Amino acid sequence: MMKRADCPAVSILMPVRNEARFLPAALRSLAAQTLKDWELVAVDDGSTDDTPRILARAADADPRIRVLTRPGQGLVPALNAGLASCRAPLIARMDGDDIAHPQRVAQQAAFLAQHGTVGLVACSFRHFPRQQVGMGMAGYEQWQNRLLSHEAISADLFVESPFVHPSTMFRRQAVEAVAGYRDMGWAEDYDLWLRLAAAGTRFARLPGTLFFWRERPDRATRTSAAYSREQFRLCKLHHLMNGFLKGEHEVILAGAGLEGRAWYRILRDAGVRVSCWVDIDPRKIGRDLHGAPVLATDQVRCSGVKMLMTVGARGARSVVRQSALRAGFIEGASAICVA
Repeated sequence: MMKRADCPAVSILMPVRNEARFLPAALRSLAAQTLKDWELVAVDDGSTDDTPRILARAADADPRIRVLTRPGQGLVPALNAGLASCRAPLIARMDGDDIAHPQRVAQQAAFLAQHGTVGLVACSFRHFPRQQVGMGMAGYEQWQNRLLSHEAISADLFVESPFVHPSTMFRRQAVEAVAGYRDMGWAEDYDLWLRLAAAGTRFARLPGTLFFWRERPDRATRTSAAYSREQFRLCKLHHLMNGFLKGEHEVILAGAGLEGRAWYRILRDAGVRVSCWVDIDPRKIGRDLHGAPVLATDQVRCSGVKMLMTVGARGARSVVRQSALRAGFIEGASAICVA
C-alpha cells in the first residue's frame, strides 16, 4: 500500500477505558518516539474516570493526536472503529497502560520498509514492575521473545498467542483483508493472528526489547473470560478445524495428562474421535483412556492419522516433538503442537 502525501507514516491505534492512572506515562512514551511522523488514534471506549480529560489535553497540545469517543461497546468495536480512522498504511498497536521504548516505532517501521513480504512485526518485550511478575508470566515472556523468525513463530502458533498485541506493528491492508477484528468469545488478538497466518501473512519479531508490558492483577488477560484456557482451546480448535484438521474425523493425542483430556473433550464435542493416546508415563501405557489405548512413543508410527501434541509443560514440549519426528510425523503437515 502506497503512503499518501497527506497521511503519516504510522498510525498508532490505542483503545482505552478508565486508564487515567497510567495513561500519562503511555502518552509520554509516544511523545518521545524518535520517529515523529505518526498519528495517535485514541479510542475512548466509555471511560468514566479522568481519561477523557487527559486525552483532550493531549490532543490540544499535539495535533498528531486524534480522539474518538465511543459509548463503551467493548474492545473489538473500539479496535475496529479506530482501525477505520487510521490513515497510515502501517498500524502500531498500543495500550494506555504500557510503555514504548523511544526507538520502537522507528525500528518496526524501518523493518517493514525493508522487508516487503512481512505483514506483521512484533518486538521483544519485558514485563514491569518485575516484582509483580510470577513464574508463569516470566516463562511466557522468555518463550515469546525466543520466537524471532516466521518459521519459529509458525511452529508455535497453536501453543500460545505468539505476540503481545500492543507490541505489534502490521500492514493495515493485511488486517483489512481478513475483515479486521472480530468477537468470537475468545481473545480477539489471537484470533486475528490465526486468521492472518491462514491468509499467508508472514511474521517477524525484532530481538531488541522495545516494549514494556505492565503487569497488573486487573489486566484483561487475567480478568476476562475471553482469555481463559478453555476459550483459548476453543479458538485453536476452531482454526484447526478450518485448516490442519479440516475433513479429519480422528486424531492421535500425544499427552494423556490434564491438557490432553481437555482436548479430548472439545474434540469429542466437535465430532473428532481419539484413535489412540501417546504418553511416556509407564503407569498409563497399556491402559485405555476414554475407549482408546495409551501407547508408548515407540509404538506409534505416522500412518495417515494426524497428531495433536498436547503436553502443556514447556520443558517437555521439545521431548514430545522429537518423539513425533522419530515416529515419522512432520510438524505442520501431520503433527502440530497445541499446548
